[in-house]
Amino acid sequence: MKLFYGEISDNQVIINEEEQTHIVKVLRMRSGEEIFVTDGKGNLAKGNLIFEGKKVSLEVSEIKENLPNFSTQLHIAIAPTKNIDRIEFFVEKATEMGISEITLLQTEKTERKNLNIDKLRKQSIAASKQSLRFHFPIINDLTKFSDFIKEVNPENTFVAHCNENLERIDLKDIQPQEKITFLIGPEGDFSDKEIQLLAEKGVKAVSLGSQRLRTETAGVFVAAWNYGLMC
Repeated sequence: MKLFYGEISDNQVIINEEEQTHIVKVLRMRSGEEIFVTDGKGNLAKGNLIFEGKKVSLEVSEIKENLPNFSTQLHIAIAPTKNIDRIEFFVEKATEMGISEITLLQTEKTERKNLNIDKLRKQSIAASKQSLRFHFPIINDLTKFSDFIKEVNPENTFVAHCNENLERIDLKDIQPQEKITFLIGPEGDFSDKEIQLLAEKGVKAVSLGSQRLRTETAGVFVAAWNYGLMC
């Protein structure tokens, strides 16, 4: 399946401009070739390419709407790493494993204050197409920790931290849920104050094992755990 990104509405398909450029200049595809286009919202169109100068359109042969999404909606709120390559790695791999939403979290110890969110969104789209996802994950803007925890539901929210002196449950003991949220801290972990605030909200702490994992590794680990439950 040659999958591309675009807009789908009222049996009309508009291929994203960057995708059009990729089709023409990189892939050098030809008129009449069959491709698929998704809007990342659960809709999928099939058709044949039509070239009009530098513009590329689709002669639609079939549209499927409201394709099923993953059974578990996983939301990971994660502090961006100082080395941006690591958080980009996390976004790519978590997308491939079915994550539904990512929030970049600004905590007390978060060193990186500026992010190119648009770049991360484009990477998640690329990873979605590569893994044949028809529902793209939501990538939220950098959000202050204090603002994020105002909206959490303690029934399905967990925090992974490294403080061995505090009670933590094992990841394997968490029961599958329709929606689940994980908070993962920065290099240096969450502050004691942040951990206390989460505990007061009723958010349960989770251990990810005996090894101390880097931020992006912890994020990928949780995404893989959730993916395993869905398979």
